[in-house]
Amino acid sequence: MAARVGQRRPLPTSARGHPVHSKPGPRFQPVDREKNCPLLLRVFTKQVGGHHGPADFAVRGKEPKDEVQIYTWMDATLRELTDLVKEVAPEARRRDAMLSFAFVYPTKNGHFTVKEIGKTLSYPNARRPDDGSKALGALTFEIGDYLDEAIL
Repeated sequence: MAARVGQRRPLPTSARGHPVHSKPGPRFQPVDREKNCPLLLRVFTKQVGGHHGPADFAVRGKEPKDEVQIYTWMDATLRELTDLVKEVAPEARRRDAMLSFAFVYPTKNGHFTVKEIGKTLSYPNARRPDDGSKALGALTFEIGDYLDEAIL
């Protein structure tokens, strides 16, 4: 059945003729930071050439040396993490610096994978929106994952 110009398409229906609604996924809930203990987040920063590769994390105990350890919560946003890294990494304080974030986690076969999750500007502005409002928990972060940060 083709819809005419100016008319809406009919909603998909179930076998009984009721409209089909997609089920919402589980929503991420903010953390009560007064009652919940923080987690240790291992952040690895890299200044040149993008993110670290999966091979850089292949041997436990031989991870990249440019590590920052941050105690934070699952509802921490990429903007909060950007501000914390700017305190210890002078190159992240440049006016034009862009920070790219990626999760580093092991696959089922034991190899690591690096998955980019968002970018923030060192100094955000209204003309160039970024992913600073995304929270770790909403991005499917799991305790034990690493965070890799490329300073571009």
